[in-house]
Amino acid sequence: MGSVQSSDKLHCNRYLNGQGPPSLIQQANEEVNGIYSVVNGCQPEGQMTWVTLCRDLPGFPNDNTLQINYIFPDGIQTVKHPHPGEPYSGLRLCAYLPDNREGNRVLKLLEKAFDQKILFTVTTNQDGSDVVTSSIPLKIQPDGGSRDDGYPDPDYLKTVRKLLKDKGT
Repeated sequence: MGSVQSSDKLHCNRYLNGQGPPSLIQQANEEVNGIYSVVNGCQPEGQMTWVTLCRDLPGFPNDNTLQINYIFPDGIQTVKHPHPGEPYSGLRLCAYLPDNREGNRVLKLLEKAFDQKILFTVTTNQDGSDVVTSSIPLKIQPDGGSRDDGYPDPDYLKTVRKLLKDKGT
């Protein structure tokens, strides 16, 4: 073989020297070729769970209700928040969706946004306190109409889907 290397060996050396194509993990994490992207937002650590309630929401008389529970403990802000190193107040919140095809579709998008850490953030409220808040409108009342963050609101599912899509979910 002398001083000439086989093409297989050159191919292997490129990978060993980090000059080959990115690994599948890198492709998944870095959106190589537009395949997939993991977004890391500024959402603090928290928990999202949901249950099905045997009651309907106004505007969805034939469907059960999905109650989504969000829990964020008090914490210390990171460099991604308004006042790094300072405390923030946590949040306990219930949101509601109809348990139907469209509601379940929105639930999956909310779950994806939560996992990407883009659904909530830390902001400074009107009182000057730093608190966890949602970055999209959530229906936190099962009824009372759209003015009270409740149902009926015939455009809510469509609106929240668009907002979540705009955020990259």
